[in-house]
Amino acid sequence: METSTFKLIETTIEDIQQAFHANKLTSVELVQAYLDRIEAFDQNGPKINSVLTINPDALEIAAELDEKRGQNNQGPLYGIPILLKDNIETADPMPTTAGAIALEHNFAKEDAFVAKQLLNAGAIILGKVNLSEWAYFMSQDGPSGYSSLGGQVLNPYGVGVFKAEDVGGSSSGTGAAIASNFAVVGVGTETSGSILSPASANSIVGIKPTVGLISRSRIIPIAESQDTAGPMARTVTDAAILLGAMTGVDKQDPATQKSAGQALTDYTPHLKKDGLSGARVGVDLSFLNNEAPEERTIMDAAIEQIKALGATVVEVTIPKSSFESDVLWYEFKRNVNDYLRTTPAKVPVKSLADVIEFNEEDPERRMKFGQAELKKAQKLSDDPNDSTYLEHRETDLRTSTSEGLDLVMQEHQLDALLFQNNRGAAMPAKAGYPSITVPAGYASSGHPVGVTFSAQAFSEARLIELAYSYEQATMKRKAPDLESY
Repeated sequence: METSTFKLIETTIEDIQQAFHANKLTSVELVQAYLDRIEAFDQNGPKINSVLTINPDALEIAAELDEKRGQNNQGPLYGIPILLKDNIETADPMPTTAGAIALEHNFAKEDAFVAKQLLNAGAIILGKVNLSEWAYFMSQDGPSGYSSLGGQVLNPYGVGVFKAEDVGGSSSGTGAAIASNFAVVGVGTETSGSILSPASANSIVGIKPTVGLISRSRIIPIAESQDTAGPMARTVTDAAILLGAMTGVDKQDPATQKSAGQALTDYTPHLKKDGLSGARVGVDLSFLNNEAPEERTIMDAAIEQIKALGATVVEVTIPKSSFESDVLWYEFKRNVNDYLRTTPAKVPVKSLADVIEFNEEDPERRMKFGQAELKKAQKLSDDPNDSTYLEHRETDLRTSTSEGLDLVMQEHQLDALLFQNNRGAAMPAKAGYPSITVPAGYASSGHPVGVTFSAQAFSEARLIELAYSYEQATMKRKAPDLESY
């Protein structure tokens, strides 16, 4: 078996499957190659520090899959190594920690629904990745990508160039790891910007799906009205393949009932090079980073490219709400309390109040940047019928849908709205609507910039068409140079 002929860097699912079928590569060799790369560049060299835990069973699972290759109907993820954000439960020897020391012994007894879907598709869970602690809902005073348990994730484009911790979050480890070629694809989660931010900051593709398209059961929560898992990959094709494997109605997550008849198990028919031809795309220029001339130039070029591909770009004004909602904090308290009650006996915290007290026992190690968000949530009611909570949630929904995205999209008959990076993430997040981000270029510092398309509920297939069309015409992504460190 000659693995020296297989090029690991920037490889795709299709490349790997072709190598498998040509007997030029095995899953064992692929897993080992990624483990070696993680050792060389994540734990040593530039020390990206994105991978929190390696699955000790990964090579054994790979060997079993190699033996069965060619049997039955094996899909595109068969034998493919995947990294999961460490707030997604797995019933293997890895804990699920959200980056918190309080949860370092949180060993789950069963897989999250999403993990089951991926395992059923033949994927190999290579490991769990670091994240902004409690999915960046502990403190806003620290940098993205920092957790008490895992330390600081670095941006692979920024080591020695710009602020290396400017890695985006909270799915920081997924973004940095996939950009660094530590696995083929990865899974992140988002409440508001937590897939789009690290995907665009690390020059990869991220899909934040419609809330309800993908189950959230056995994923450490922030807020049930906005939480979702989603794929992160180096190409739109790989992200689309991963998305199709993750969908499904889960009786443990009632929100997924809405996806029945709406979800696809294969989004690849929507990989259309002419996807932008005839499309109507709205852009509100105030959502572009007008304080950074280089980034604005990149976005202006992206808009011209979108026009050149046959789309009509319409300048729009998206109504901005000045309302300060506390929905996430209300739901965080309720949802985290519900989650912690289910954790094993060795986990020393069974409520949000316990977490706050636990952290205060060793503040330098357990809460280096404070825990203001946890404390704010603890002060609120955990009653789902609390009148203030219901009022805030109703306002969020109304201002993001009928007075926000729906209003603008219907008025201008748009297929999607265009944003820079995650600068427009909050409104689709509150609405529960999907977005996809694609690499658009790099500032002179090397910092990546992404274009993000957002649209209405269950429009993932159309968004994939738009994003794929843009990606294939521009091919802006370049791998970070980790070998020079």
